[in-house]
Amino acid sequence: MEKYLAPSESLPGNPIPKFRRFWKRSSIELNGRFDPDYRHELYCLLAHSYSEIGVFPHLYHVNEEPCQTHISEVQNHARFWGGVAGLEFDRQGIYLVSVTRSRCLTVHDFESLYCQTKVYPGSAEDENKHVVHFSMPLNQEFDVVRWNPGNQNEVACTSIKRSKVLIFDISYISPEPVEELHTRAKLSVVGRKIPRGLCDLAITKDDNTRVISPDTLGLVNVWDRRVGGLPRIELSTVGYDTINSVQINVENQTIFGAGKEGIIHIWDLRGGRTSTAFQAHKEVHLFPLASIHLATELQKIRSLREQSQIVPKEIHSIDLNPSCPSQLAFHLNDGWSGVLDIYRSKVTHVHCPPPAWLDGSNTPTDTILRKPSWLPTSSMYVVGSMVEKGIHILDFHPNSSSPCHVDYDEEDFQRKEKTRQQYKRINRFLPLSESVTVCAAHPLNSMIVAGTKRSSLLLVAQKHGLSRSES
Repeated sequence: MEKYLAPSESLPGNPIPKFRRFWKRSSIELNGRFDPDYRHELYCLLAHSYSEIGVFPHLYHVNEEPCQTHISEVQNHARFWGGVAGLEFDRQGIYLVSVTRSRCLTVHDFESLYCQTKVYPGSAEDENKHVVHFSMPLNQEFDVVRWNPGNQNEVACTSIKRSKVLIFDISYISPEPVEELHTRAKLSVVGRKIPRGLCDLAITKDDNTRVISPDTLGLVNVWDRRVGGLPRIELSTVGYDTINSVQINVENQTIFGAGKEGIIHIWDLRGGRTSTAFQAHKEVHLFPLASIHLATELQKIRSLREQSQIVPKEIHSIDLNPSCPSQLAFHLNDGWSGVLDIYRSKVTHVHCPPPAWLDGSNTPTDTILRKPSWLPTSSMYVVGSMVEKGIHILDFHPNSSSPCHVDYDEEDFQRKEKTRQQYKRINRFLPLSESVTVCAAHPLNSMIVAGTKRSSLLLVAQKHGLSRSES
């Protein structure tokens, strides 16, 4: 064995240790899970690799005749009152449901969409791959669609022009709803019924019998499908402003609503009379536990207050972060986005894109509510641009390393970080071929599908790699 050993006199007395880069995968293999910062870094790299890989215009047919959305697009009416109004994946990301303001409901097979972009990137969608596609009558428009998390064969739809929730069973492939939920009639001073359109939908995850929908009179209706078609609880606000968006927390007990006056209302269904509200035989009214004026919270940010005049603005959408329950994202009618920490009632992130007049263009006058989406396992927020054709991919990571964080110090961050990878923690604007109204992220692989004003679906993901024979 001695002949294989190096003589001691040939070894240096104090060998210089070699610098080795820290192995980030070690904690993954030991703990069986990603470190949050490492996962966030990977998602930042992923976001910078996204591009538009597929365009699917809504040029479909029903019974061999062009559908209503197809007709409106051909007649060039879609820019006035059309477009994709609702878009959502099911829990496993197998199916994608979309609704248009031109009264079409479509369920797509997402795998066929993705495969088609790889094999025939320039072709239209194969209509034979549709799971469901039908057009509704003239008075049955759509503004919102949601999957029932407890029954993935059901989708619920509603509109701001009618006061009922329609529930469809897609296994029947029928335009007739299997159930309808109605609001309670409200009378004016002269005794006439006041129309109450419904602006959004939420269905509880554990107990899928509860359906929640806000209306244009400032009320949030809560139904129990086991009891009947009328709401068991009405969540009231101090005023009568329209509630545009509603969210329910993971425990199915706290409801968040936001609307035209720029106020985020919070209702708690636990305790007191509301704990037995669904067993009661009469209607129950509940006022907010708290109401947060968003403009007041934005004025507390010194750097923002010094640069712009902050006034109350309409809230288009609110979304709870699936990977960080304390983050409630909001999107305003002027294109601003941000995060409200619901545990501290404090705005922690803000993104303020340049206004339309800065480029000499006019501010859009459409009334379409833009509906952004979180990526499922990272604090990345995707929102359609108000002015340009494209989407903003925003970094809303909880700590101050996020460029949108109110305490972010760019000079200090660049001084501490040395690797090139970590400089990619910036927001990105991704140009697309059409103007985006609604976004949905795949629950497993974080691919993005964007609905547009022209009723098309845009698939945003990493570009397909070329095989060795193709290259």
